[in-house]
Amino acid sequence: MGKLIRFATLCVMLIAANAMAELQIDITRGGADASPIAVVPFSWSDPSYGPYDVAAVVGEDLARSGRFAPMPVKDMLQKPTTGAAIDFSDWRILGTEVVIVGEVLPNGKDNYMIQFQVFDVFRGKQILGYRMPSNRAGLRASSHRISDMIYEKLTGVKGVASTRLAYVNVTGPPASPVYRLIVADADGENASVMVESEKPLLSPAWSPDGRRIAYVSFENDNSEVFVQVLRTGVRQRVSARPGINSAPAWSPDGRKLALTLSKGRGDLDVYILDLSTQVLTRLTSGPSIETEAAWSADGKSVYFTSDRGGAPQVYQMTPGESRAQRVTFEGPYNARPRISPTSNKMAVVHNDRGNYRIAVVDLERSYSQVLSDGRLDEAPSFAPNGELIIYATGEGRRGALGLVSTDGRVQQSIKSVEGEVREPAWGPFPVN
Repeated sequence: MGKLIRFATLCVMLIAANAMAELQIDITRGGADASPIAVVPFSWSDPSYGPYDVAAVVGEDLARSGRFAPMPVKDMLQKPTTGAAIDFSDWRILGTEVVIVGEVLPNGKDNYMIQFQVFDVFRGKQILGYRMPSNRAGLRASSHRISDMIYEKLTGVKGVASTRLAYVNVTGPPASPVYRLIVADADGENASVMVESEKPLLSPAWSPDGRRIAYVSFENDNSEVFVQVLRTGVRQRVSARPGINSAPAWSPDGRKLALTLSKGRGDLDVYILDLSTQVLTRLTSGPSIETEAAWSADGKSVYFTSDRGGAPQVYQMTPGESRAQRVTFEGPYNARPRISPTSNKMAVVHNDRGNYRIAVVDLERSYSQVLSDGRLDEAPSFAPNGELIIYATGEGRRGALGLVSTDGRVQQSIKSVEGEVREPAWGPFPVN
């Protein structure tokens, strides 16, 4: 068993965090109405340490959102670092709507104070200003926090640059693949290997507080569900019942997991597992296949895939009740539901004229919109602000990821530096 799976220690995580990005993100289609902005390079006044490009990280974060189109530095007519130095007429000529300037100042040994200002160009007024302390190791994380603050100020929606992704990376020849469960920043940087195995790893799912991940492992030649603490690497096997153990989904309070179990029988059903007591409650029953559960944001409903009507569709149930309500009707196949943070939308894998693509269902109006354009797209996962969906797709014969806005106007391609990447799960907002 020791050969089959190797756990990431703190040392391994630190090494991985300093390695190159595991993921490469390319914007394949940006928002046609993205706002033109300028993130001017921040000044740097610490001669003992080479300048860290805070502005570049902020600009890349804002560009990936699809809402903003940062100006290339080479096209800037001026490079002010304070509001007092801005000539707004120059930026108006260039059609820039927002200018962001800043400085990185020494604040003790290996510590800094980042101060930045955001200006509305056409009104010539400051709309945001802030001073943020940071140490040397935390400069990238601080840059993400700055971009999130700016994003929220300009859009009214929380930014996701400071969130994380979990995914499965597969390397090696087909006869002897190596599977790694990886956690990385939302931009693909700071990748850390949480689990490594010679047997498949599937279905990572974040706890609501972002401190644990549930996943499926075949290390003992059977599917088993584990919960692992990210900070320590300590894990617990929570379900190894006879037959299939799969598709873990956390309840919003983090106390329960919805699981798909066969319990040694041929049919699959959804169960609710109380993690503190190990009490297992059956949610669905009958000869049909019920799987891939997802909770509503308030925890009052569970959505799942069922073929009880003859083909896979999504149904909704309230725990404690016996009646399920069908919620998808467009198309012959809708599966693997994932509910938006506001519970008003649902992402599904949808059969679109023979292609399996990601669609979003408006649960209030029962309207569906196909978002992706692949042939075999799967495993959708909402960003915690509900504006983006990450999913698994194919690049040639390689497994890759795609990212699409919930209105379909922004698309991005995400490839692994090495091997294939599958089973994405977008983590929650960080807990302070």
